Amino acid sequence: MSPPIDTNALARPEFLPDPDRSREEMESLQRELAAAATFADDLDFTPAEIAIDEAADRSTGLPPARSEPTGDLDPDAPVVVGIDQAFRPERDEAISAAVAIRDGCVIEYADAVTPLSIPYVPGLLAFREGEPILAALEALSVEPDLLVCDGSGRIHFRQAGIATHVGVIRDLPSVGVAKRLLCGEPDEPVGERPEGWSTAIRADDSVERVGGDVDDADADPDAGPPVIGHAYQSRQYPNSRRVNPLYVSPGHRASAETTVELVAALCAGYKLPEPTRLADAHADRVKRRLDGDG
Repeated sequence: MSPPIDTNALARPEFLPDPDRSREEMESLQRELAAAATFADDLDFTPAEIAIDEAADRSTGLPPARSEPTGDLDPDAPVVVGIDQAFRPERDEAISAAVAIRDGCVIEYADAVTPLSIPYVPGLLAFREGEPILAALEALSVEPDLLVCDGSGRIHFRQAGIATHVGVIRDLPSVGVAKRLLCGEPDEPVGERPEGWSTAIRADDSVERVGGDVDDADADPDAGPPVIGHAYQSRQYPNSRRVNPLYVSPGHRASAETTVELVAALCAGYKLPEPTRLADAHADRVKRRLDGDG
């Protein structure tokens, strides 16, 4: 099991996802967290600076982490960390994997295993999976410049998905990348769209208005409901258009518009961003090792 989280290393430890809270207390904490989040750009890099042009060759397994500063890696390039999870339901455990990428290359893998303390409840994912995610981030030796989470950010009933929760606790720019729409309403139908297409996701009646709305230009009442994210078609088959879009949203210190640009820069020809694609594979690798299968 992973050691306890070092609260001294956290920017906002009061937002740690405590599974012993009641559902009402969890939802109240999320409202406070959303009000503390910044849904506007506060980045030290551009999407072009984190772009991944070529996906890793996984024909022989995951690529090895390249030590730095040796080799041809730019030591000043931003570090993007992808986060994903695997589960061992028979042991009620979550495995969280973190993969750090700099200048298009993997520089570090980290992981953490913790108990699953509450069942899956839509909108409360951080209270179930937040502890292993934070533990995996703590296990990294490098400091992320951007977190890419498998889950929602601002596209959330209280505008505080797991990417927002983790981003605010660590005070790191973060984005959420989800495969299904949790809430909100797209401006346009999302089916069978070409690669590179996107449309805004606006808050609907299921999304509570919170303090974070003031950071959004669309908070003007004359502009309609605020934009909380986008549907983004990262990849498509040329003849069938069967691939569904991703639902991307800011977690912390990024705007909804820039979130699309960040995710687009990281997909490298695949549907999922390369950091979370590799994190998913690393989580499965750890699971196989723990199960004695690899």
